[in-house]
Amino acid sequence: MLKDSRFKVVIALYVATFLAAIEGTIVSTAMPIITSELKGAHLYSWVNTIYLLAMVIATPLFGKLSDLYGRKRMIILGAVIFLVGSALSGIAWSMPSLIVFRAIQGLGGAALLTLPMIIITDLYELELRSKIQGWVSSIWGVAGILGPLAGGMLVDYVSWRSIFYLNVPFAFIALILLNKYMPKVTERKQIRIDTAGIATFSIGIILLLFGLNQYVEADPQSSARILYLVLIAVGVLLLIFFRNVEKRAKEPFMPLEIFSNRQFLFILITGFMISVINVAIIFYIPLWMQHVNGVSATRSGSIMIPLSILWPLGSIVAGNLTVKYGIKRMILLGSLFLCAGSIGLATITTGTSNFIIMLYIACSGFSFGILLTSLMILSTTVASERIRGAGMSAVQLFRTLGQAVGLVIFGLFLYSDVENPSYAAYLSESLHTIFIMIAMLAVLLSVYMIWVASIQKGEYRSFYEGKARIASKQK
Repeated sequence: MLKDSRFKVVIALYVATFLAAIEGTIVSTAMPIITSELKGAHLYSWVNTIYLLAMVIATPLFGKLSDLYGRKRMIILGAVIFLVGSALSGIAWSMPSLIVFRAIQGLGGAALLTLPMIIITDLYELELRSKIQGWVSSIWGVAGILGPLAGGMLVDYVSWRSIFYLNVPFAFIALILLNKYMPKVTERKQIRIDTAGIATFSIGIILLLFGLNQYVEADPQSSARILYLVLIAVGVLLLIFFRNVEKRAKEPFMPLEIFSNRQFLFILITGFMISVINVAIIFYIPLWMQHVNGVSATRSGSIMIPLSILWPLGSIVAGNLTVKYGIKRMILLGSLFLCAGSIGLATITTGTSNFIIMLYIACSGFSFGILLTSLMILSTTVASERIRGAGMSAVQLFRTLGQAVGLVIFGLFLYSDVENPSYAAYLSESLHTIFIMIAMLAVLLSVYMIWVASIQKGEYRSFYEGKARIASKQK
């Protein structure tokens, strides 16, 4: 049974996670109206891009600061920043002002996205923790269903500004519960903030993601692409230099032991690659349905509903079964559905029925829920208490980076000349190429995950094999 105070903390964490999860889908629905009213169509993509950039930068920062200053203080700070950013976004008077306020919102959203999983790890033992984390992970699927629906209704019947004001009362509820019921823990003193590491990482990430984003959007014949390649190169060099900075830091912003630990490296690589795959499916299936199959936006949205239902279901399954049956079996199950869904999508044509496409999407969603949740549970056992915040925030960081990098890489293969009379045919070919690439990545990733799970020895072997097999070996 959950203790009263801990249960209220978990409710607050559910609310906080839901706010961060729904933000992307609810704002995307309102973007056409926002750009029409604020007169900034050329800045369309930056409303969401800046939110993503802010989250990428702040995610490891909040994780590390929570190790140093305490989880309670940092999640309350994040909720306040998110609340302020939401309120300011609601009164934006121009696209540049909205972009600035969305950056503030993204900084706070990073805390709401990362710290709930860390706090649950602090509060609960492994078996109960995994179940609660499974339910928290399922919130993403719920947000995927409610976000577009709520966003559409608010825009149609109230105002686009209301989608930002909607966050305010829920953020206040989370703040009150966290402040009253979340326990304080002993905090470390004589802290040194790794300013050099933070600056190097932040500038490197901004240049890398900005350069990648602009390179894809620029005209292929434009000389500006050379400048963007330079920015990408500088960003990569700064991130390489960041490693040397962290080696010398007394209190590193992102401890290098995260990357030297084989288990953690496996979690980071796998989370990154799964995010590359899932962001492509989420973004490109609606594009196929609308511009290749010629269905309405509403119909294409309904095609994605199985993803939003099966993802949380997979998270709940993984949360309840990972500890008992072992992560190896969860990886086998998740890989089976990942390959089935990805290979299936690589075979679709204009003649493929909507039911079959929805079946492939359902398989993909179920695999994402199982794999991402079981890997998150594994990360809670791998991270030492001293670097738990930094380690688990690194997991979330690599997933966010996977989404950002995935869109950029696949964007290079996407045909986008909408003025061409043969646009639908060329788009179909480019999307088919992308779906084949996704299928190949899914197969290679599954082989890698199964291989790693099969060669485990030593202290983590029991967790990979699960309680049932351990018990049978002891008899």
